[in-house]
Amino acid sequence: MGSSCSRSDLLSESETTENAKSADIDRRILQETKAEQHIHKLLLLGAGESGKSTIFKQIKLLFQTGFDETELKSYISVIHANVYQTIKILHDGAKELSQVESDSSKYVISPDNQAMIEPVRTLFAMLGFNSGLCFAWSFYNGTFSRGSILQLPDCAEYFMENLDRLAEADYAPTKEDVLHARVRTNGVVQIQFSPVGESKRGGEVYRLYDVGGQRNERRKWIHLFEGVNAVIFCAAISEYDQMLFEDETKNRMMETKELFDWVLKQRCFEKTSFMLFLNKFDIFERKIQKVPLTVCEWFKDYKPIAPGKQEVEHAYEFVKKKFEELYFQSSKPDRVDRVFKIYRTTALDQKLVKKTFKLIDESMRRSREGT
Repeated sequence: MGSSCSRSDLLSESETTENAKSADIDRRILQETKAEQHIHKLLLLGAGESGKSTIFKQIKLLFQTGFDETELKSYISVIHANVYQTIKILHDGAKELSQVESDSSKYVISPDNQAMIEPVRTLFAMLGFNSGLCFAWSFYNGTFSRGSILQLPDCAEYFMENLDRLAEADYAPTKEDVLHARVRTNGVVQIQFSPVGESKRGGEVYRLYDVGGQRNERRKWIHLFEGVNAVIFCAAISEYDQMLFEDETKNRMMETKELFDWVLKQRCFEKTSFMLFLNKFDIFERKIQKVPLTVCEWFKDYKPIAPGKQEVEHAYEFVKKKFEELYFQSSKPDRVDRVFKIYRTTALDQKLVKKTFKLIDESMRRSREGT
């Protein structure tokens, strides 16, 4: 006589196995849920050209693996397009300005820069672009100085200074090139990181969402507003004298003011921390010596002091105060206790960006601990 199993015994074993599998799945789901709960959601907002995308790329370089060779090479066409766009803007701008201004000699290529024509010609030939434009690039005597009016991208000077290298047949972009490359964000991109390194114990993990800043992209923002731990709002303070790409009658700083005001008033952000990046300080520092803040309607009441470094700090503090006033005016009494921090940033400065995110991490940690 051998041993035997009844049908009920077999069913019992089967049920036990299924129950074990189900319990295992439940445990995994619970673990994943707990892990999700420990991931803090950051939303990166701002108008177009505010420097959000550069901040996003810096996070990848600083707190992740950076860009591999394939990713770097994928920027070749973007960088070459940036160069072409720059030269075309200056070419068209020079023609237009020479027709409306008395001293048209300012808008012809400088004799000191004749040697730069060949690299441009080489690059354009390689790209199959109109080589005639190579006589109209950013070292025109006067055209480059009118960059704000002509909607010249911030990357223009950097790429023009590196034309010889960009025109090489075996050109491979550097990390610095990628940071300068101008690409408009379409849709939503995200990245997960820890400012102290995910391998270190106690390090908080963040998931940063970046969305397009142009007006036609902002309708996508609302879907990301729920469950946000902190909003990082980028304001390009150097753009106080510039107009929008999508609306050349609208000052960029006024657009930023109105956008920041709108974001602050969203009900879902009542208890949400706000981190304001007053970005592009490096450009602001150079521009404020030549272009007065008062060209912007929001800054009409600004009173300059002596030129130099002291004036730069004075102007920056004035702009900072304007944003602080806007924050408190736009925040209801029951919202003013949410965390609000302002950071002076230059998105291209890796050390500064790293320091800033470590400060944000510390601030949010203290807030969660109630200290």
